[in-house]
Amino acid sequence: MKTYVVCGVSGRAIGMFIEPIVKTFSAHGQVVGLLDVDPRRFEVCFERIPQLSGIPVYAPDQFESMIRETQPDVVIVAGADHTHEQYIVKALEHDLDVITEKPMATTSEECRRILDAEAKSKGKVTVAFNYRYMPIHTKLKEMILEGKIGRVTSVDLNWYIDTFHGASYFKRWNRVRSNSGGLSIHKSTHHFDLVNWWIDQVPVEAFAYGALNYYGPNGELNPAKEDGRYCGTCTVKQDCSYYMRWSTRSREVVPVDDHVGSVTQLQGQSNYTGYRPDACIFDSEIDIEDTYTAVVKYDRGALLSYSVNFSVPYEGYRLAINGTKGRLETQEYHSPGRTPFPVPQQTIDYLPLFGSKETIHVVFTEGGHGGGDPVILEDMFLGPDPRRSYEILSGARAGTNSVLTGEAVWKSVQSGAPVRIQELLEDRSEQN
Repeated sequence: MKTYVVCGVSGRAIGMFIEPIVKTFSAHGQVVGLLDVDPRRFEVCFERIPQLSGIPVYAPDQFESMIRETQPDVVIVAGADHTHEQYIVKALEHDLDVITEKPMATTSEECRRILDAEAKSKGKVTVAFNYRYMPIHTKLKEMILEGKIGRVTSVDLNWYIDTFHGASYFKRWNRVRSNSGGLSIHKSTHHFDLVNWWIDQVPVEAFAYGALNYYGPNGELNPAKEDGRYCGTCTVKQDCSYYMRWSTRSREVVPVDDHVGSVTQLQGQSNYTGYRPDACIFDSEIDIEDTYTAVVKYDRGALLSYSVNFSVPYEGYRLAINGTKGRLETQEYHSPGRTPFPVPQQTIDYLPLFGSKETIHVVFTEGGHGGGDPVILEDMFLGPDPRRSYEILSGARAGTNSVLTGEAVWKSVQSGAPVRIQELLEDRSEQN
């Protein structure tokens, strides 16, 4: 039986890692310690999972004590993005394995430190890229491996985040670049990792444009240029189209978002000390973009055309993967309860270069992310499925490539020039 400690007792940590270990994988693993900056988070965890009441808890500066006293086999890292690297590196220095939420880190320099630490360690890093495990996504990987479309030449990926989900990134800690790396890292690493994994190529160069179009103080729908507002106490929320999209004058309706959990949290009554996930989306504190369009070149010639928009009337994506022998297409409509029109079930269209189109229906299973979450948990806590013929768990190098691509996109937005992706890993201190 493996023992686990958790650094960052977030809602994601509880739902994705702690609860499954206790309730599903208890014969194979045990949580032996928790670390977080906010003692209230321990209370929330114990309220939700009373079986853990009484296990040791630690503050961030007590990491070494936690490792010494609990003697874990694995460190799970699931706090705010900017905290990941420090715990990953410390764990590797103790020769411990690490499971980390995406993104693995927020900068290329942090990635370099992680790779250097892993190279010297007996421990290994696993990045929890659950998007790989969605049935549609694994089927696409299998069709590419089968040679259905030949050598991959280009990918078109357009990702849409709806007005509710998109706004949530600008209410929470993600809205500050130093916390999250910006959305080209916090969110887009999911997408870049998918493409990197599907086509099995390494990103080498990116050129991008980006902007803050919808949120921040200059957003066209800002009802009043005033900082420091919160949705739960705002006096002008009835003039805010983003808020009133879900509410009426007599009834407040806030669809539950999986990032923050309950409706009470969304209305500002957070479970956690000093933290409110309902900060105004038009605040001047916001220093990240909400729109990107990018082109990425890969080491074996493939090209990615990518866009993401965080204020769209519906949520989902459109994907096309082109190859020398054909094309794969799919479109997803996510959160159908929030989509203001009927949506079809997602399928894959296979269009051979010469021949008839085939539509593939994929079996969806229960669980988060289209049934992907339960499968990645099995791989992480039971070991990779021996029946699978290809690698799917992401390691530190894959985590790095996704972060590097996101950073290259942001740096290209800033400079207006292409960015050589792998060069971001070079040690700047050695150049000075």
